Amino acid sequence: MAPLLLLFLIPSGLLLLWAMLIYNRLVRLRQHVRESWSDIDVQLKRRHDLIPNLVATVRGYAAHEGDVLDKVIRLRAEAMRGGANPRASTQTEAPLAAGLASLFGVAERYPELKADVHYRALQNELAETEDGIGAARRFFNANVRDYNSLCEQFPSSLVASLGAFRPVDFFELDDAAERVVPRVTAG
Repeated sequence: MAPLLLLFLIPSGLLLLWAMLIYNRLVRLRQHVRESWSDIDVQLKRRHDLIPNLVATVRGYAAHEGDVLDKVIRLRAEAMRGGANPRASTQTEAPLAAGLASLFGVAERYPELKADVHYRALQNELAETEDGIGAARRFFNANVRDYNSLCEQFPSSLVASLGAFRPVDFFELDDAAERVVPRVTAG
């Protein structure tokens, strides 16, 4: 009787151990996804904080370009409200990036603005922030890929479905026009 019981307990114990390991890996990967989303959020906040200073500097040189400047401030406010998840953030950040591109277009028409030390410092900070946003998005998407793969691959998908682990959306753009990146040049 004991050998028959062992034949049942050993495979059951191994199966339970395997399920625990997969569950813990899913939890760890879900935390990586959350952490990497937080990194994107930090970079977007930094961008949002730089925009009013940049607009104020441009406004000092190009006051009659008020509609462009007001549009960028409005888009910034919308982006600050809409970034709770990748899909919502994509829908609000893409128009902001396009607005920044138009702001830099205005700046191109004012050589004295482009020579302003404060403007160039803000432009450099924004360029670094845009690079940080790109890196954070790549990191987020890599974590999402790993997590989603584990959620969807058999047999770990069995543990994922029992543990209520659901795939996460990538941070991606739906429209090619949204892929406009603000052109930031240093001086």
